Amino acid sequence: MPTAGGSAGAVENLLPLALSRPHDAIASARSLLAGAPPAVEASIAHQAWGIGLRQLGDVTTAVRQLRTALRLAERSGRSEREADVLATLGATLGRAGRSREGLARLDRAVDLSRGALTGRVLLRRADVLLVLGRHREALDDLRSAITRLRRSGDQVWEARSRNYRGFIQLALGGTKRADADFAVAEKLYAATGQEFEYAEARQNRGLVAYARGDLPTALRCLDEAGRRFAAVGVVWPDLAIDRCGVLLAAGLSTEALAEMDQAVAAEGGTATKRGELLFAAATAALAAGDPAAARERAERARRLFSAQRREWWSVRSSMVLLEARYQSGERGERLLRRVSAVAGRLDALGASEASAAHLLAGRLALDVGRARAADRQLELAGRHSKDAPPIARSAAWLGKALRADARGDVRGMLSACGRGLDALDEHRLAMGATELRALATGHGAELAELALRDALRRDDPRRLLSWGERWRATALGVPPVRPPDDDQLAGELAALRDVVRRLDASPDPSLEKERRRLEKAVRDRALRTASGPRSSTAGAWRLDVGELVEALGETVLVELVGVGGVLYAVVVRDGRITKHEVGPLAAAALEIERSRFRLRRLAHARPHTPSGHLGPSLDVLGARLGDAILGSAQDLLGDRPVVMVPPGRLQALPWGLVPALVDRPVNVVPSAAVWLRARRVRPPADRRVVLVLGPGLSAGRAEVMQLAKQYPDATVLADGDATAEKVLRALDGAWIAHIAAHGTFRADSPLFSSLRLDDGPLTVYDFERLRRAPYRMVLSSCDSGLAKPVGADELLGLSSSLIPLGAAGILASVVPVNDPATAPLMLATHENLQAGQSLAAAFAAARVGTRGDPVADAAGRSFVALGA
Repeated sequence: MPTAGGSAGAVENLLPLALSRPHDAIASARSLLAGAPPAVEASIAHQAWGIGLRQLGDVTTAVRQLRTALRLAERSGRSEREADVLATLGATLGRAGRSREGLARLDRAVDLSRGALTGRVLLRRADVLLVLGRHREALDDLRSAITRLRRSGDQVWEARSRNYRGFIQLALGGTKRADADFAVAEKLYAATGQEFEYAEARQNRGLVAYARGDLPTALRCLDEAGRRFAAVGVVWPDLAIDRCGVLLAAGLSTEALAEMDQAVAAEGGTATKRGELLFAAATAALAAGDPAAARERAERARRLFSAQRREWWSVRSSMVLLEARYQSGERGERLLRRVSAVAGRLDALGASEASAAHLLAGRLALDVGRARAADRQLELAGRHSKDAPPIARSAAWLGKALRADARGDVRGMLSACGRGLDALDEHRLAMGATELRALATGHGAELAELALRDALRRDDPRRLLSWGERWRATALGVPPVRPPDDDQLAGELAALRDVVRRLDASPDPSLEKERRRLEKAVRDRALRTASGPRSSTAGAWRLDVGELVEALGETVLVELVGVGGVLYAVVVRDGRITKHEVGPLAAAALEIERSRFRLRRLAHARPHTPSGHLGPSLDVLGARLGDAILGSAQDLLGDRPVVMVPPGRLQALPWGLVPALVDRPVNVVPSAAVWLRARRVRPPADRRVVLVLGPGLSAGRAEVMQLAKQYPDATVLADGDATAEKVLRALDGAWIAHIAAHGTFRADSPLFSSLRLDDGPLTVYDFERLRRAPYRMVLSSCDSGLAKPVGADELLGLSSSLIPLGAAGILASVVPVNDPATAPLMLATHENLQAGQSLAAAFAAARVGTRGDPVADAAGRSFVALGA
C-alpha cells in the first residue's frame, strides 16, 4: 500500500529524505534543530522528523512532532507551509485511525494551498480516503493531483500520486491501468533517488503479477521489495499482508498464517495497520482450516476498524467471521440473513469479496430449502469481469454451476464446471513449481465433484471416467520449469546435504536450526524461480477415452473415484466401460492401513517367528483389502495385465497383497492420462545403465555388486563416489537406473523426501534439476514410492516427481522393507528386464520366486510398479 509524505521546503532535501531514508532524516532534523533555526526551517525539521517516525511505525510520537511543526508553520505566517504540514498531519492521523480529524485537517489544507502544492495535499487526502475504503473519491483527488504535479514538473510527487492511483486501480480490478501507473512511478522514483518508495513500487508490481495469477513473479517482486526496505532500515507491514495474499493464492495457507501471526506480534502502535494485519491473519486462518483462530483474529480486526470508522474493512472482517461460523458447522436462517446482508454491503462498497459472500449465501439458502433466495444469491456470485484473475473467475463459475444444478439445468451445470476448471488450468499453468501446481488444484475439487455426481445420477461410467480424470494429477502433466543451471539453488541444496549429513553423525541444535533455514531457502528459491508454460497448452494432457481404449488392448484399467465419501471403480476392458460401487472410502483407507501395518511388522520380524504371532495371514488381509478397494470389479480382471488408478488418499496401497492382482503385471499411475504419456516415452538409444549404492546398506552392497556383473558396462557409483552431483549427471537420460540407498519420506514437506547418498540426502528438488529422468528406475529403499496427497488428488513425493521428467516406469516400495530379503527380488527383476520384459511384468515374474518365505514374500508385496 502507498504512503503519503511531506514536501520540499527551505531545507530542500530534508522532507524527501524522510521517505527515502527515515533514520538519516531524523538525525539531520535533530542536528538542524540544535542550531535554533528560524520558524520555517524548524517547521520543516519537525515535519521531517514526524514523517520519519511514522515510516518507522512510531505514529504517536510522529503526531506530536507534526503538531509542533504546525504551530511553527502558523507562526511563520506562510500559508503554503501551514497547508503542507496540515496535509502531513492529516494523513498521519488518518493512518492512526483518527480519520475524521485527519480529513478535517486535509480539507483545511486544500483550502490554503495553490498549484502544485494542492496536488500534494490532494494526494495525502486520497491516502486517508483509501484507508477508509472510499476508492472512487480517492481516484477523483488523484486525477487532479497528477495533472497539477505533471504540469509543475514535480517528479517525486507525480510518482507518489501514480503509485496511489495504481494501487486503487488494482483494488478495483484494473490490472493493466495499475501496472502502467506503477511502471511510471518506478522510473520516476529511480530517477529521483527515492529508495524507500522505489521498494514500494516493486512491491506493487508484485501485486499486479499476483492479480494476473503469476505467483512466482509476484513472490520475486515482493522479495526484492523486502530487501530494499531492509536496506533503508524499515519493517513494512504491508509487505507481510501482500505476501499473505500470494501464499494463500498458491495454496500455502499454513505458511501464510505463520507469517501473519509473526507480523501481528511484531507490529507496534499503528492502529490502522494492526487491524489490517489481523484481518489478513484471520483470512489465512480460515484458509488453513482453523475457524476458531479465524474468528478470534477477525473479531479483533472488526473492533479496531469499527472504532476507526473504516466501514470497508469492518464489513470485510464481518464476512470472515461469518465464513468461520460456516466452516465450524453452523447453518440455518439466522446465518443466511447475516451473510446476505453482508454480501449486499460488500457489493455497495465494491469489495472483491462480494462474489464469495453471495456464493456462501447461496449455499446456505440451498441448505434451508430457500430455492428463490439461493437462485438470486448464486446469480450474483456468478458475476465476474473478463479480466478478473483466474481464481476469481473459477469461483464465479462455481456459483453458476451450483445455480444451474439447483435449477436442474444439467447442461448449464456441466458447462460451468468445465469453464471453471479451465480458469484454474490457466492459473495453475502460470506456475512452474510442482508444489504450487499441485496445491492450486484444490480450488477445483467442488467443480469436479458436481460433474461426478451428475455422472453417477446418469449411471454413465464413461462420463464418470472423463470427469474423474479432468482434475486428477494434472500437476504431473508437465515438468517443473526451472531456469537452466540455477547455481544458487544447487549451492543451497549442497549446503543442506552437508548439514543433514553432519546432523546424522551428531545431533546438534544449531545444525538443526541451520537445516530448517536451508530448507526454507531451497523451497523459497524453487517457488520463485519457476515460471509455467503459457495457458495455450491448457488441455494438452486431457484424457481421450478413445485413445485410452485403443492403447489398453488386452490390458484392463481400473480407475477408482471417490464421490461423497463412497468409492467407485470404473473398469475399462475390451472397449467396454463399466461402473461398480465398492463401498465407503473410510473402510478402504482402514484396510490399507491394516495391510501396511502387517507388512511393516513382517519386514522387522525376527527370523523363524511363527506367522500366527504376527496376526492374520497376508492372504486373509489381501482378500479384505481387495473387497474394500475393488469390490465386484475384481471379477472382471481375469488373468490380464492391469493398470490401477487410485485416488491420492489411497495411493500408499500394497497392491501385491490383493489376490486378484497376484502373479500379473500391475502398473499404478495417478491418472490414466499419465499412463498414456508414459507409454509414449521412447527409451534412449545408448542403453546406458547406472547403479548407485548409498552408505550404510550391507545388503545393498551385495545387490549392487551382483547387478554390476549382470551389466558389465554399467556406471557404478559407490564407496564415496555416490555423491549428489555425480549421481544426477549419471542419471540424466539413462536407460535403467538402480539406486540402493536408505529412503526417507517427509510427510511434513514431501519435496524434501530423499535418498541418502555419500554426501547427504538427494531430494525431490534435486531430481527436478534433471533434464530427463531415467527411462526406467528401480528404487530398492524403504518408502521410496510414498507420496503425499495435496490439492485435488495430486501427489507430491520422490517417485511422483520423476513422472513428468520422462520416466516411463519406476519400481518403488510403499512400506519399509527388509533389505536382505529384497536383494534376490531385485536381481530377478533385472534378469527379466534384460530378457525384454516391461518393468511391471519383470517384477511380477520375480515375485513368484518369493513364495514360501514370509519375509521375502512381504518384501515382494511391498513394492509397486509406477508408470507404464
